Amino acid sequence: MSPTGLLLLAAGGVAVLLVLVLRFKMHPFVALVLVSIAVALIGGISPGDLVGTIEAGMGSVFGHIAVIIALGAMIGRIIELSGGAQSLATGMINKFGNRRTPLALTATGFLLGIPVFFEVGVIILMPMAYGIARAAKKPLLLFALPMCGAMLVVHAFLPPHPGPVAVAGVFGADIGRILMWGLPLTAVVALVCYFVAMRMTRTVYPMADDVRAEVYGLDVTDEDIADWNAHPGTAAEGSPTGHHLPSAGGDHPGLSPAEEVAASTTLVNQLPERPAPSFTMIAALILLPILLILSGTLATSLLPDGNVVRSILIVVGAPFVALLIDVLLAGYLLGLRRGWSLTALSDVAGSALPGVAVVILVAGAGGAFGKVLVATHIGDAVSTTLQSTGLPILALAFLFTMVLRAAQGSATVALVTTAGVIAPLVAAGGYGPNQLALICLAMGAGGLALSHVNDAGYWIVVKLTGLSVKDGLRTWTVLTTIGGVVGFLLTAALWQLT
Repeated sequence: MSPTGLLLLAAGGVAVLLVLVLRFKMHPFVALVLVSIAVALIGGISPGDLVGTIEAGMGSVFGHIAVIIALGAMIGRIIELSGGAQSLATGMINKFGNRRTPLALTATGFLLGIPVFFEVGVIILMPMAYGIARAAKKPLLLFALPMCGAMLVVHAFLPPHPGPVAVAGVFGADIGRILMWGLPLTAVVALVCYFVAMRMTRTVYPMADDVRAEVYGLDVTDEDIADWNAHPGTAAEGSPTGHHLPSAGGDHPGLSPAEEVAASTTLVNQLPERPAPSFTMIAALILLPILLILSGTLATSLLPDGNVVRSILIVVGAPFVALLIDVLLAGYLLGLRRGWSLTALSDVAGSALPGVAVVILVAGAGGAFGKVLVATHIGDAVSTTLQSTGLPILALAFLFTMVLRAAQGSATVALVTTAGVIAPLVAAGGYGPNQLALICLAMGAGGLALSHVNDAGYWIVVKLTGLSVKDGLRTWTVLTTIGGVVGFLLTAALWQLT
């Protein structure tokens, strides 16, 4: 097939994928597999080689991401059901002080967002934002918008979230280096989102009647909230209140957030009542695997071959080993030591798997699509065309991911699909390990931007904050897009250091 024909086939494959997901509401896993088979056969792969090509693409991704995503989800679920998330939020508020509560919730969202999926994290922390907004007599969005923004930043950029892990697997990028560059970068992006959100929330947006009544009471109007904001009082924070559960599925299609919370509530009722774990313990458990992974990466670069310390750090710093150590510590410190039975701990850890199982399948199907693009030489044709644009690889990675994110909504699907399309271009570039990490982060910036009405995360934020669709676009969509652009610019600046 001619290069032009291969390019048309690639464009047609992506277009069909979008139509199947958006128009016919087909599950992304099924859509990716169908498109991969069709593109493979049309692109010249023989029927006899078809199954092997698909399996090779899936297997290479499964082998890299399945254990990492599953263990990361287990850590998040143990922290969630032990009461650690609320302890983390309360500790942050105490440390930052009453006047900087929005910043405290932003920092909480950033930390909790590392082990917990975005949609679930929003649902866990939103009751805290409700209670603070009610007691402080301030607009809910003042607390909720920067908090949610920080969580989405982490979800789009950093392992162990599925999109970044899958991209690292496709490119062969070192997760430790992604964290080494990504942690300070995402901290800056989250801080920028905080300041942008503070600017946005100077305007008081109307709230849906049911959410306003739940947060502030039946007698409070939008005019009252606007008046409170114009004439701030001195009320202290209150306790969390209840919250609505959205029915939309998340960026990791599987159990809906509402179903996950219902399942979590059932498990919590079966666990012994204990005081919440300390802030220090939760923060340490979140940071431990990151430090172990970074230590393994630094040991590889700084210590000589044969050094005993280097060998130990390489083993414990392997992402799945670091996460496994953290799962065992979290299970003991947050579970067994606090009265959980072994059966209860097993049930809690196992309850994290149904939701991430579908994420792993979607990423694997994306790997199959990428393998097909390589086997049919479509990837080479796309790479040649992209090179002819004259755009640097970072810009191509960012723009392609952002376009797919805007088109179909899921950051994970956008990241996985883009990785398959540009993988030959990345492979041909001969990039070093630091540059590969920055390419992954540039794609994360594209996955953060343009969250709008086809993104389930958009609807969760809008519904829980009581915003209208128009105001959601004016706030959440603008905030995520600014965060994505800032993330890309920072990545481009860091590229100059490699």
